[in-house]
Amino acid sequence: MSQNLATKPTVTLDLTGLTCPAPLLGAKRVLDDLDAGQVLLLVSDCPGTFDDVSAWVNHTDHELIGTEKGEGRRIHYYLRKGHSAPLKANVVLDIRGVSCPGPIVEAKKLLDGMKSGEILQLISSCPGSPDDVRAWTKSTGLELVAARASARNVHEFFIRKK
Repeated sequence: MSQNLATKPTVTLDLTGLTCPAPLLGAKRVLDDLDAGQVLLLVSDCPGTFDDVSAWVNHTDHELIGTEKGEGRRIHYYLRKGHSAPLKANVVLDIRGVSCPGPIVEAKKLLDGMKSGEILQLISSCPGSPDDVRAWTKSTGLELVAARASARNVHEFFIRKK
């Protein structure tokens, strides 16, 4: 992910010398105060920061837009604040342990009974579910609002009925 970034950060937070999870916690506090779309440059020399930041952005709508090697062991992490508020589902279907096409079959049953505009949160551990859900929502006119890995081998999908 290392690249030469021309992005000018709104705020720079240098947490060199602090061990994990301090750099991530500091980044969260600063991003909470930024406006959507603004960029934080987090500087850290803790070797675990990349893993922490990568996992965290998978659970938020913030984005790790790039990294750069800094001086010494420092790494520069460019984080863009997300645009949306946390998603709220009207219905949650936790169907871990059921193989495909079970998650889609059960999600369809629930969505058929939901009102237009409502959101279903589908939680699945089926390894094929990310591709299956994307193809299914695209072909049926449903809106895939968000998709993310929430834990090892667990996927969450937020599907809006149109």
